[in-house]
Amino acid sequence: MTKQTTSAKTSGVKIRRYTPVVVYFATFGIGFLSYVIGRIALGAYPHPIHWASGIVGAIIGYFFGWLWYRWRGDIL
Repeated sequence: MTKQTTSAKTSGVKIRRYTPVVVYFATFGIGFLSYVIGRIALGAYPHPIHWASGIVGAIIGYFFGWLWYRWRGDIL
């Protein structure tokens, strides 16, 4: 019979992945800024459009924060 191979056991320590602070700052900062700009520029339109502009800005800020992290690193 052939010997069965077993994989080496890894330690029980899990690598904790975290979201960098710059991503949070960019998400909330750009999201809030786009809401305020949307509130000023789209004042005559219904209120949900202001919230939609804030959500779109937050999504853009999320990806911008990750790009900043890849390019420049974390801010703290």
